[in-house]
Amino acid sequence: VALVGIPVGIWALGFTAAGITAGSVAAKMMSVAAVANGGGVAAGSTVAVLQSVGATGLSLGAKIGLTSALGPLGAVVGAKLP
Repeated sequence: VALVGIPVGIWALGFTAAGITAGSVAAKMMSVAAVANGGGVAAGSTVAVLQSVGATGLSLGAKIGLTSALGPLGAVVGAKLP
């Protein structure tokens, strides 16, 4: 669920393959980041990383990390269900 849900959530915020959607939460975040950085968005910032994920999806490393971290959690939750 996380491997699909996270990119979909990021896209819903306005971080898309075509760029940041005007009037979206992403646009507001980018504006705040640009003002704070004197007109640009810093590489590696939250806005930059979210736009990268929105444009290209999660990297293989991120998918492996999420699967490794969330797999055991899912097993614990599943074991507790009746």
